[in-house]
Amino acid sequence: MIARRGLLAGIAGIAMTTGAAWGQAPAASPPAAGQQTVRVWNFSDYIAPAVLEDFERETGIRVVYDTFDSMEVVETRMLAGRTGYDVVVVTASFLPRQIPLNIYQPLDTARLPNLRHQWPAISERITRYDPGNRFAVNYMWGTTGIGYNVAAVRQRLGADARVDSWRVIFDPNTLRRYQDCGIHGLDAVEELFPAALNFLGLDPNSKREADLRRAAELLRSISPFIRKFHSSEYINALATGEICLAVGYSGDILQARKRAREAAEGTGRPAIEIEYAIPNEGALMWFDNFVIPRDAPNADAAHRFIDFMLRPENAARNVIQTEFASGNLAAQRTIPPAILGDGRIYPPEATMRRLYTITPFDDRTQRLVNRWWTAVKARRAIN
Repeated sequence: MIARRGLLAGIAGIAMTTGAAWGQAPAASPPAAGQQTVRVWNFSDYIAPAVLEDFERETGIRVVYDTFDSMEVVETRMLAGRTGYDVVVVTASFLPRQIPLNIYQPLDTARLPNLRHQWPAISERITRYDPGNRFAVNYMWGTTGIGYNVAAVRQRLGADARVDSWRVIFDPNTLRRYQDCGIHGLDAVEELFPAALNFLGLDPNSKREADLRRAAELLRSISPFIRKFHSSEYINALATGEICLAVGYSGDILQARKRAREAAEGTGRPAIEIEYAIPNEGALMWFDNFVIPRDAPNADAAHRFIDFMLRPENAARNVIQTEFASGNLAAQRTIPPAILGDGRIYPPEATMRRLYTITPFDDRTQRLVNRWWTAVKARRAIN
């Protein structure tokens, strides 16, 4: 299942506000008598701690902030019911099979005046998953592409070499050239199968068994060269030079670049240069969204929290912290030009046209691709 977000420097600030530890559920102190609380469940390290602090100061509502690393965990708990959460961040591709199960309550738009700042182009794309945008409002979005060590690429392909094609990953003869310096892949069926389908010239959203088998066989052909499949270890591994190539999420790769630069400060040595590429063939565009569980204990506080996050200045602060793009159009007025003009975070229109979206597999197909994915990681035959 999809999992993303690395450990951001400075996330320890959340502990002061909510009691959250590194990527773990917080051991929050109990609220004062009569004090309202809002319980939030989000991907680990995916918000600016100061924004949470400001919400508490302004509203008097205590934030209890828990984190997860996988949508699989979220889906299992949401389907079981009685989560105790008021706001949950959910990846859009899971919504089509979750919304019909009546686990979310419709958003009360009258209590979300800052919805007017949302980016119509992003909201329109999300209608594929949530018709009419009734249950979900976008928080962040991004792409899945290739992170790489610039020096390692130049060493193998020449001083003017660029990584601009999925061929670097899906052509075994090209990929083997990086095996000695280390390659990581995402442990995510919903990311790599569509990428493989797209590279093969097939519909990345295909549910045809024959197409998916071809994707599985392509993934199996490159698996001997990949050191590890996982969800987030590639961030530090790229930043420290442990690996030189990874399939990963846009903001995570840019965080690796930031960490590499910070590690070199004051040492007198140059930083490891990390870059992120959206391949020319296109890439997956994903959307993470706020939803309110049907049985949320405090739906009013949930709406106030979401509306606070939709204020343009707060959305911008979260972009600056995470280096993921926001579905808030008005936030762009206060996002620094270095971020807003970075095509790896906010791709230009020509690149946007090459980005694709996906919908969930049905249960039978999910079991099939899961079995094949297990074979890919174990380097066994696809059968």
